[in-house]
Amino acid sequence: MTTAVVTGTGVVAPNGLGTEEFWSATLRGENAITPIDRYDTALFPSRLAGQVRDFEAAGHLPSRLLPQTDRMTRFALTAADWALADAALDTGEADRTGLGVVMAAGAGGFDFGQKELQNLWGKGPDHVSAYMSFAWFYAVNTGQISIRHDLRGPTGVLVAEQAGGVDAIAQARRALRGGARAVLTGGMESSLCPYGMAARIAAGRLSTRDDPRRAYLPFDPDADGHVPGEGGAVLVLEDESRARARGATVLGEIAGYGTAFDPPPNSGRPGNLGRAAELALTDAGLTTDDVDVVFADADGSAERDSAEAETLVRLFGPYGVPVTAPKTMIGRLCSGGAPLDVVLALLALREGVIPPTTGVTPGHPLDLVRDRPRPFDGTTALVLARGNNGFNSALVLRGRGKDLK
Repeated sequence: MTTAVVTGTGVVAPNGLGTEEFWSATLRGENAITPIDRYDTALFPSRLAGQVRDFEAAGHLPSRLLPQTDRMTRFALTAADWALADAALDTGEADRTGLGVVMAAGAGGFDFGQKELQNLWGKGPDHVSAYMSFAWFYAVNTGQISIRHDLRGPTGVLVAEQAGGVDAIAQARRALRGGARAVLTGGMESSLCPYGMAARIAAGRLSTRDDPRRAYLPFDPDADGHVPGEGGAVLVLEDESRARARGATVLGEIAGYGTAFDPPPNSGRPGNLGRAAELALTDAGLTTDDVDVVFADADGSAERDSAEAETLVRLFGPYGVPVTAPKTMIGRLCSGGAPLDVVLALLALREGVIPPTTGVTPGHPLDLVRDRPRPFDGTTALVLARGNNGFNSALVLRGRGKDLK
């Protein structure tokens, strides 16, 4: 059986560009949630977001790519470059059919799409970019990464909102088991434009508070919904034997995966987040006793937080395992959020420290890691992710120790 391991990571996040900057800022508890400043938000009930700062696409990508790419695709291309460099993976080999790309996206190039629709209605069809045909599409990140690095192996895109970031990593693991040599995977989002925010607001799950410190409070009795964010992560997955044969540094293993869809609303039946976690643990050959830390989905709404807390208590007992949700510092990044949690979980296992959940006073019997990092001696992490309308996914990760080759 193929063992899928992570050998490289690339991160674009509201609190850091690059994996190390993101990790350091998260350990420091830096809150990157701020008022949206790209347009006038006076008419919007939700006005906060985790925005990526100091990202200049021209400094990372060829000029020819800029007119044809949305902001999220520029993030994805840059993160993919960084992940490949981190993995020291040579994609210039003769047979590129063993190199694939599987990404997740929940929205697509909303910012690009909005601008071109404005051109259509304001100036006419002659002013709409030819690149509109693909730049808005949720599969565009997969395609652009594949083209940029001439990767001709298995490709795909997973669309399951927040859960999609976990699903994409699992699909990449399947591709390795099918014979692929390496797969770039993860998720990247940027839909903070007026069009994107209008769509999010319509779902009725965003916080309407203006205080960045009190807007996104998962598991807190004062929870008011979540704050959106942009960014995500790209990971390089390889078969362990091949990775070690080329001398790669192994950050950790994708040990187990599970997914389960919720029953219809108002059915009276409970959600299936716990079922997804159980399937992931079974896939990994582990039990709940083996889990050392949980990276929670942390929706930020009273109903969904209660459901997740009840699931965790059922699985691990009251205060049974450390739980954290560092996304309180950056917001929920749709499909980009879970890959960032995976990066944090692998680094936590390597460095022996759990990053904190900030600003939250828990109202549930959870051992929440609050406000400052917590040292621990763990080898296994569980990452949970839910998508709107019933998606539940879980990933089990095994650490491989600091500086282990």
